[in-house]
Amino acid sequence: MLRQIRHLVSRDNSTDTPSSHEKALQLSRFVEAFEAEGSGWFWETDAEGRIIYLSEHVCRKLMIDAVRLTDIVLADMLEVDPHELASSRTLRFHMSTKAAFRNVSVRATGSDATVAWSITGRPKNDERGVFEGYIGSGSDLAERRQSQAAITRLAYSDALTGLANRERMRGTLENLLFTRQSGFLPTALLLLDLDRFKAVNDTLGHQTGDELLKQVAQRLQRVIGYGGVVGRLGGDEFQVIIANDTVRAGVEALSQDIIVAVSQPYSINGNVITIGCSIGIAIAPEHGQLVEELVRNADLALYAAKDRGRGLHHVYNDDLHIEATRRREMEDDLRHALSNDELHVVYQPVVSTMSERIVGYEALVRWQHTRRGVISPAEFIPVAEEAGLIAGIGEWVLRTAIRDCAGWPAGIRVAVNVSPIQFTNPKFPALVANALSVASLDPARLELEITESVFLNDDGCTDRMFKALKNLGVRLALDDFGTGYSALGYLKNAPFDKIKIDQSFVRGAIQAGNRNAAIIRAIVTLATTFGMETTAEGVEHQDEIAFVRDLGCSHIQGYVYGRPERNEHVLSALSGYGDPAEAIGHKVSRPPREKVIRKARLNKGGAREEIVIRNVSSGGAMIEGSALTTSDIDTDVLIELLQGQIRAGQVRWVDRGKAGICFRDNAG
Repeated sequence: MLRQIRHLVSRDNSTDTPSSHEKALQLSRFVEAFEAEGSGWFWETDAEGRIIYLSEHVCRKLMIDAVRLTDIVLADMLEVDPHELASSRTLRFHMSTKAAFRNVSVRATGSDATVAWSITGRPKNDERGVFEGYIGSGSDLAERRQSQAAITRLAYSDALTGLANRERMRGTLENLLFTRQSGFLPTALLLLDLDRFKAVNDTLGHQTGDELLKQVAQRLQRVIGYGGVVGRLGGDEFQVIIANDTVRAGVEALSQDIIVAVSQPYSINGNVITIGCSIGIAIAPEHGQLVEELVRNADLALYAAKDRGRGLHHVYNDDLHIEATRRREMEDDLRHALSNDELHVVYQPVVSTMSERIVGYEALVRWQHTRRGVISPAEFIPVAEEAGLIAGIGEWVLRTAIRDCAGWPAGIRVAVNVSPIQFTNPKFPALVANALSVASLDPARLELEITESVFLNDDGCTDRMFKALKNLGVRLALDDFGTGYSALGYLKNAPFDKIKIDQSFVRGAIQAGNRNAAIIRAIVTLATTFGMETTAEGVEHQDEIAFVRDLGCSHIQGYVYGRPERNEHVLSALSGYGDPAEAIGHKVSRPPREKVIRKARLNKGGAREEIVIRNVSSGGAMIEGSALTTSDIDTDVLIELLQGQIRAGQVRWVDRGKAGICFRDNAG
């Protein structure tokens, strides 16, 4: 066909119609233009496979004299690329079949494959159907291979950092685990999560966040070097795969090196940025032999590392899987707890230190599981937050507390805890307004308790939420003050009515030499300056009542005035509304006691007997196994510890083989 086209153009066209000649000329130009472009070319052979026509630039690459084409057999010049074709069929075989073939990868005979083409051919026959040879085309594979390499790079590389992406990391791990099953190298999988990265994005913008991720990637590559593969899974999540004989012994040290490297300050656009890194570690085959299993266990280890305080690494153990299973079961049960009427609200009294009367109650949610019994809020509230259930539970508690409070005397308030998730919901003020309206409760009788964590991602929404809630007329209290991210600056702007001093500062404050009393006094002074009330949480002993009053606290909350009770008990307690609250519990605070099981001797008037110490504090001990009776109360004794220590004390109580001993100051 190619020869025919050129012949039509070059021969005397006196017998041809103008349209036939023009058509042939046009076809010739198309061929020349296509060949000149360089990526495609044409070829033609006779019945013996000798070249009749071959594009000029291919002749040059094959170093063929275009004048001597008819002396050259095409199959002698080209061979099938063995790297591209799994079968052993040669080009000569394809052409001997006198059948069409497509996209056969070939190269110059004996070459190093630097020049590669893909050729397609079809047989040509005369008018009688006699085979006359082949006519076909070819294309350069170099560009195609470069394009495929670029596509592969894009498909398996992270566009931002240039690291391996999730797909490539999975493929690498699959290959290593498959090889490992044949008895090769142990493989460690490290999952990394950046701490405080979201705050960088929120405050400095995503462009700065992207530059930070690039620098983190560079640091990871420097630490890992050629010892492993580093990848980015997306967001601020990275992954490292290491396979060698020393991985078990060195993976924790390597993880610590990563944490140190990532935690060093970054300088980006004039900003000095400091972040952290948490790492979960799983090692094959101990922690899994399949990709899904190993990734899951590394993820559980990462969760444990972050739960322990971030900036740490954690190696997977079976207890993590047991805990994850338990949490998943708890989440499933928690989804049905409200509809099954398993949740209920209890109320703990808040008492004024001046009048010693109950002025309010804090609403607390409790879970009475149908099979497992009482489940602590400290256990199920984090699960509810992670599972996205806290908003529904929080709304139910809020509406229940407001409804119950509406049935209390007008001077009694109710305090309800607000989770950070609830606080960031723009619809939360409308929800509160609706609950107050439904119950016809004065907004001033509702106190919303908010923790310091709401200030972590302060982007203007926090101020707007405070303003919206205060416009409703409700009170706001800062809960657990001093245990979170205390920054005194926000107290200047946040419209709090009360600061709740965390019980960790209250407990032990009355003991001589304890610095908590000074901390409480400082908090009270600060609150008073801003016109805020103060509630001391966790007060348990009667002598602490006067103590916190003297420190300036305006309110007390704790077991000293009763444990949280259901609304029925609250209504009964409020039947004598206006009477002083009754203090219960121990009258005198005791130093913290440590539970022990320690053998010792009791010396009473020279008579010795073996005893067991069950708990001990700086002020005394509880013993058992003695022959003491109630008649021995106030008797002086000596306790001889096996280490040779002797403590002098006095018997304070005796009950069924147990006794309380108060140490004397001059004990030796």
